[in-house]
Amino acid sequence: MIRRCAQKDFAEILAIINDAAQAYEGVIPADCWREPYMTAEYLCHEIDDGVDFWGWEEKGNLAGVMGIQDKGDVTLIRHAYVRTILRNQGIGTKLLQKLQTMTEKTILIGTWAAADWAVSFYEKNGYRLVSTEEKDRLLKKYWKIPARQIETSVVLRREKET
Repeated sequence: MIRRCAQKDFAEILAIINDAAQAYEGVIPADCWREPYMTAEYLCHEIDDGVDFWGWEEKGNLAGVMGIQDKGDVTLIRHAYVRTILRNQGIGTKLLQKLQTMTEKTILIGTWAAADWAVSFYEKNGYRLVSTEEKDRLLKKYWKIPARQIETSVVLRREKET
């Protein structure tokens, strides 16, 4: 079942993100890796900044989470993670499909360039990589991330359906 996450889910959202992000260790540049991958303070900041989390719930527990953020002229998909032991069961696809129905705007997704599995996942779901120049412009305009992360990331776009 997909549902909007509430304050009571905060610890579980953080645990899912940090569990699933272990896949990045040794893949993304070492100077971009940190432990934990996401702190509670940063997650609070993201929620305060308008990231609305949705989750896939199984047997009373969240199995995966994905955030959506309205940025005026576009919508961002943020922090998409599925528990490591539950990957490759369609949870991410179901969450993405649900969030896509919540906007009629162009959707942008940023991820690490080295995370080929993530890029491939989004491409299979109809997203296309933008050029390096466009990626730099979009990341600077819509995200609040360090310059090093901009260098080592990609952006994928899915135009609104007409």
